[in-house]
Amino acid sequence: MPPPAGTLTPGPASFLSSLKNSPMETSVESLVSLLRRRQIRGSRSCAIATAHLLRVVLRNIPDKDVTKLIDRVQRIGQRLAEAQPKEMAIGNIVRRILGLIRDEAEEDRDKEAGGYGEIGTGIRNATSITPPEGQPGPTEKRSLLAPNTSTTAPAITSLFSPVPLKGASSISTPGTQTPGEGSPIAAPLSSTSNTAQALRAEVVEGVQEIIDELNQADDQIAGYAIDHIHSSEVVLAYAPSMTVQRFILKAAAKRKFTVIHAGPFSNDHRPRSLAGNPNTGLDDDEENSERFQKSLTVAGVTVVMIPFSAIFALMSRTSKVILDPHIVLADGSLVAPAGARAMAQAASMHRTQVIVLSGVYKLSPVYPSDVKTLIEIGNPRSVVGYDQGSFLEKIDIKNPLFDHVPADIVDLYITNLGGHAPSYLYRIIADHYRNEDIQLMRFDSE
Repeated sequence: MPPPAGTLTPGPASFLSSLKNSPMETSVESLVSLLRRRQIRGSRSCAIATAHLLRVVLRNIPDKDVTKLIDRVQRIGQRLAEAQPKEMAIGNIVRRILGLIRDEAEEDRDKEAGGYGEIGTGIRNATSITPPEGQPGPTEKRSLLAPNTSTTAPAITSLFSPVPLKGASSISTPGTQTPGEGSPIAAPLSSTSNTAQALRAEVVEGVQEIIDELNQADDQIAGYAIDHIHSSEVVLAYAPSMTVQRFILKAAAKRKFTVIHAGPFSNDHRPRSLAGNPNTGLDDDEENSERFQKSLTVAGVTVVMIPFSAIFALMSRTSKVILDPHIVLADGSLVAPAGARAMAQAASMHRTQVIVLSGVYKLSPVYPSDVKTLIEIGNPRSVVGYDQGSFLEKIDIKNPLFDHVPADIVDLYITNLGGHAPSYLYRIIADHYRNEDIQLMRFDSE
């Protein structure tokens, strides 16, 4: 029996609609349930759902103390990440919101300290960067600011005035103490009842900016298409997504080129199109092959469909390869639909440029210590049908939905901030996440 008219199937659209009338705890449980049942999937859908939920949490949470507010957001973020560990975009959004809370709290505290804000914020940003190998790490840099009870350094003065700044006398020479034990830069975060409401409003406004960024990421990435796709080129698009489609269409408005469309092997693991409100911003990360081909053909782009097995044979005639990842890791590697690694390796052998289109929300500060934990295993029915029962009894079939692609076979990342080499991603990650928020799994499960 079909559902009544106006009823939304459980998924991103129904979840966003329920946020308006449901209690906060009910909304948290609803999203956890949807993630576990895979009714919300895909990096963008998960990121937007997480951002909307945490915006509601920040508006309704009763805690006025900043430390308790951070603790509450961390616990909710942990529950969401545990509900679907493969969707690492959830943790990325939680970390960015935690960073917003800490930054706003530090800014308010520095203002109360009397003008220490700009210098304190600059020092904090300088010490939170994780540089590449061979350069001093953040721990070594922070030790230069650690206080020592035996020796006191001269007070820090403004660049424009010889008058010492208030509260600067507590900064001392290097010692063995950690930054959290007395340094005004890393003092415990707190907020009075008078400033708690203003801080909460600033953080909610920051979360809305993150949501706007998620909705505009594809269009911003497409704005760089003219710089990378040229006339008469042959572009290979693997497992095309909405991001890739908009990128190619933007270039097709001014250039004439050919697109080779190679779909993923036999997995139909891509999200379905939403039947809900198209203006929710929760459209799927992936488009089906027919819709992708039709949209490009209407725009005047020549599209050639090939099977996965023909990728290596046609790679020598290809100008560049375009990928849309599921997630990008801190070392510059990425997780993409199954078959992406073999295709990237073929491109590397033929010296074909591999371009990855990724919004900043997909950049994760997590390093791939165990690659196997990042790969989702799908239903083997798409490889071998259940009707071959006698054959299935003799073998064990694993059908990975994703591949891990190393950073050394990727040439360029294009984000909504521009084009970057894989070796530069650490700097973008350092600008968006704080070191103290990288580890989310720090509490016992509730």
